[in-house]
Amino acid sequence: MSEPAKRSGRTFLVVVDNSEEMRAALRYACRRARHSGGRVALLRVVEPSEFQHFASIGNLMRDEARQEAEILLQRMATEVNDTSGELPVLYVREGVSREELLKLIDEEPAISILVLAAGTGPEGPGPLVSAVTGRYLNRLRIPVTIVPGSLTDQAIDELT
Repeated sequence: MSEPAKRSGRTFLVVVDNSEEMRAALRYACRRARHSGGRVALLRVVEPSEFQHFASIGNLMRDEARQEAEILLQRMATEVNDTSGELPVLYVREGVSREELLKLIDEEPAISILVLAAGTGPEGPGPLVSAVTGRYLNRLRIPVTIVPGSLTDQAIDELT
């Protein structure tokens, strides 16, 4: 793998979820960051617990979900470092994914590009892709790169 390019200050944000296509967005962002001197940021959103009847159980579930999110991001940070040549910026938020994503982009001026992957199933490109290319497009201050979720690592490497 080639050496990282001189630092550009560009930050590529990837939303970490449990979808298969997320891997394509992550690889694309890492490769672009490496070749442009940028870095990768990872966002994991912990959705609110549906178990609100008993506060202590809801709090325990939220704490466990947050801990799992942090462990996942730490594991992915190693992968990002291997591919991009630099450790990523990590964000864990609690709430609705779409809203937390938009808030983070508004709050963090260093984030310069959002990288999402389109779903490959019959249900469509996915809720975040649909949201940021439709109704919520006017709330974005940065460009969005949508990577086809079906791209192989080799195809992504050839593009970047």
